[in-house]
Amino acid sequence: MHVLDTVKEKVIEGVRLTEKEALDLYQEADLLILGGLAHLRRLKLHPEKLVTYIVDRNINYTNICFSKCRFCAFCRDESAADSYIISQEEVAQKIEETLRLGGIQILLQGGLHPQLGLEYYEDLLGFIKSRYRIHIHGFSPPEIIHISRQSDLSIEEVINKLKAAGLDSIPGGGAEILVDKVRRKISPYKCTSTEWLKVMEIAHKNGLKTTATMMFGHVEAIEDRIEHLSRIRQLQDKTGGFTAFIPWPFQPGNTSISRSGTTGFEYLKMLAISRIFLDNVSNIQASWVTQGAKIAQIALNFGGNDLGSTMIEENVVAAAGVSFCLPESELVRIIEGAGFRAARRTMDYALL
Repeated sequence: MHVLDTVKEKVIEGVRLTEKEALDLYQEADLLILGGLAHLRRLKLHPEKLVTYIVDRNINYTNICFSKCRFCAFCRDESAADSYIISQEEVAQKIEETLRLGGIQILLQGGLHPQLGLEYYEDLLGFIKSRYRIHIHGFSPPEIIHISRQSDLSIEEVINKLKAAGLDSIPGGGAEILVDKVRRKISPYKCTSTEWLKVMEIAHKNGLKTTATMMFGHVEAIEDRIEHLSRIRQLQDKTGGFTAFIPWPFQPGNTSISRSGTTGFEYLKMLAISRIFLDNVSNIQASWVTQGAKIAQIALNFGGNDLGSTMIEENVVAAAGVSFCLPESELVRIIEGAGFRAARRTMDYALL
């Protein structure tokens, strides 16, 4: 039996793949075969044929960041004319609009500001929670590491202080590729892969659910992507704290990495292999924000069971020149047009 046939048989039987088998499958399988195998895995996990989404808003509290990652078009120096730190009044306006639109969550993220200390973040969380009943999904691992260094506190102390102030869960941003030789090329001043994973492990241990992401299609090799998936799977085996995995392609516009954008073909392959390999992560999110409605719809038959957020506001991807925007009604139409039923959810995938 050919090695690829053996791997396909393991997928059909629900047997866990090794990194080598996942690499062989990615490199050798026809796109439609790969998508079919991923869809099979998806239906075994979610036989009810629902596709979920959440109504929320991204609030980027500052675009000032010392990290200057090569893939980022969003960050600014403190001296830049368009740099900012958001005021509490503006946060209040954004949350009130979100609530009026039926939103239940805000995604709170920002740059690694060299001057902001732990008190700023505690005050911001306290301000929000004292006024609004809304889930705060905030502060990705690089931000947690940065706050830890700024405040001279351990990662666990920072997480527990933020949790006490009102943090409800942690987004999986800043993962990029969890291979340090890649990170040194694209984000040398950001936390290491081990630090990223450590934040997530401590968060899970302290009762905070998180998501996990991967930004691919820049300077990494396919082997690096598989290693990234493997490190996510290993931590999930240990903690069970990841609610979803979100692979999204690098957007080259206005960045210092010169390459063409990821094709829909490559995106669908990566989404499919993520669904197949991450047998212990229940939900795989398709990215309409970077891929647009048509590819996102196809992705629902390539392993994706979630379409993420309605994105009342999005700034980081938009800074790279990509600006797909969909109202909730269109998100529902996409889901139903692909043969599924749409359902609103919370961050931890409880249905509303």
